[in-house]
Amino acid sequence: MIKLFSALIFSFLIPLTAAAAEYSDGNGYTTIKTPVRTSDPSKIEVTEIFWYGCPHCYKLEPITHAWEQNKPSDVDFKFLPAVFGRGWLAHAKAFYVADLLGIEDKLRADLFNAIHVERRNLNSEDALANFFVNYGVSEDEFHKQFNSFAVNSRLSQADAKIRAYGARGVPGLIVNGKYLVTAETANGNENIYNVVDFLIEKERQK
Repeated sequence: MIKLFSALIFSFLIPLTAAAAEYSDGNGYTTIKTPVRTSDPSKIEVTEIFWYGCPHCYKLEPITHAWEQNKPSDVDFKFLPAVFGRGWLAHAKAFYVADLLGIEDKLRADLFNAIHVERRNLNSEDALANFFVNYGVSEDEFHKQFNSFAVNSRLSQADAKIRAYGARGVPGLIVNGKYLVTAETANGNENIYNVVDFLIEKERQK
């Protein structure tokens, strides 16, 4: 009986060990050479680097939303808009306007949908101001925030962080300032958050 019990335990340990070894540096994620300080050391920080105009970010959005709704209590989740091209700047500033006004979570999916499904041209300050009116933000208030010191300051901070992460495209998920997960490293959008969950547990064990 003892031998049988030991064999059963061993049979369960094999798949668990295999699962634990499923991802490694270069297989699922990339380790960031110099870890970047997180906002709250008491939490495990997960940050999504994105661009509203990115079709891959658009496809990842419902997966991100579902994961965000059920994220562990010890995880601090953030969005970080990237500016890898001249046309990305207006969207990054719009993100910070929405964030400062407390409505980004309300308009995120709608903005993605307007750009990628409705094919609306929302690449200018004026077009975005008109879009924000639907969320109770006057055009004057939008322009004021869009060109504010607060928004420009956050843009500079975001740019510095993204460079420190070594990210060169979107979407990208940063776990605790130490690991970069992309569709390429994770072998597809649908697997990104499996790798993220693995890395969260890795950090939790530390």
